[in-house]
Amino acid sequence: MKLFQALPLFLASSCSGFTFLPQQQTRSSPIRTALNAVPKADSYKVTLLPGDGIGPEITDATKAVLKTLCDRCGFQLNFEEALIGGAAIDAVNDPFPQESLDQCLASDSVLLACIGGYKWDNNPRELRPESGLLKMRKEMGLFANLRPAKVIPQLIDASTLKREVIEGVDIMVVRELTGDVYFGEPKGIDTNAETGERVGYNNMIYYENEIKRIARVAADVATKRQGKLMSIDKANVLDVSQLWKEVVIQICTEEFPDVELKHMYVDNCAMQLIRNPKQFDTIVCGNIFGDILSDEASMLVGSLGMLPSASIGESGPGVFEPIHGSAPDIAGQDIANPLAMILSAAMMLRYDLERPEEALMLENAVEQVLDDKLRTSDLKQEGDGCKLLGCKEMGQAVADIVSKIEIPVAIAV
Repeated sequence: MKLFQALPLFLASSCSGFTFLPQQQTRSSPIRTALNAVPKADSYKVTLLPGDGIGPEITDATKAVLKTLCDRCGFQLNFEEALIGGAAIDAVNDPFPQESLDQCLASDSVLLACIGGYKWDNNPRELRPESGLLKMRKEMGLFANLRPAKVIPQLIDASTLKREVIEGVDIMVVRELTGDVYFGEPKGIDTNAETGERVGYNNMIYYENEIKRIARVAADVATKRQGKLMSIDKANVLDVSQLWKEVVIQICTEEFPDVELKHMYVDNCAMQLIRNPKQFDTIVCGNIFGDILSDEASMLVGSLGMLPSASIGESGPGVFEPIHGSAPDIAGQDIANPLAMILSAAMMLRYDLERPEEALMLENAVEQVLDDKLRTSDLKQEGDGCKLLGCKEMGQAVADIVSKIEIPVAIAV
């Protein structure tokens, strides 16, 4: 994913449904690079990372949709699967083996399902699925994660919050991915030689350049939305948060003077997301705060099963994935929701493969299945008059719509 090529198009807040189109730019945006997406081609190489739990099921459903799209629009996606997470641990005793990294780096884009499960919870840290995910982000330079939390009109009653609280909510969480306490050194579990007591520790650390680059991404995203940026910290007690705050202020003051920058402590933000989520537009936060807050924000929508995300760097392929977990408790039962992965594939088409019209077809097809009152179990409500579908059936329903939906003029074949 070529970062700044994508940002001018990324999830403008005036979008309806799942259609991610650019807003007219009226605010300053000093970031400019020569980076471009993969040139539009007749054929692309895409690495699939099915991972664990429901991952293989939603991957298969998404592949079926993409095959229909390719047949309809006259281009080809050449899929190659690779190992990550628990599946990789079981196969080669490594949560993200070198072969998988090499394959991802050689691809035009990467589509990831999900990783993790109870089976590996008691493994040593280096042999847990999450360690593979962290390694992938670090080795591929994926420092920025963009997670939308936009309330979907067809599913507004699926949220646990009142309609009047969430109606119209449209938030973008920009999370730094390769720094902070997840990567800080030193870290470990040691034993006190005198007392025999064990002690665990991690290092919450950010370098100034890491804060600068994520602040630029977030401010640039804000310029394409409502021009409002909320920076999250805990500067009243954490030195690293004080540096974070100072650097974000510097970047916005010097490079994005038209962005309305505000600051909020992380604990207050967690409360305000539930109390009054409509006050937020673009949120920028460090790795651990963003990990927690983006999950919280996503539940405003009503289901994690509807939300895609992008993990991107300054060059090379991006990784596109649904934000939900591997749900091992329902794995293999054909009841998982594949729509977030299908929407992640749409993001991949738009931002890595320069196929925005085809992305729009996928997004419109997902919106249509919801309009047709088709639901997976996570979206179904008692008495809603909707038809319950399994994972495979939902994927096929989207594929059927793609096979007959109107083709945009730009790609008519």
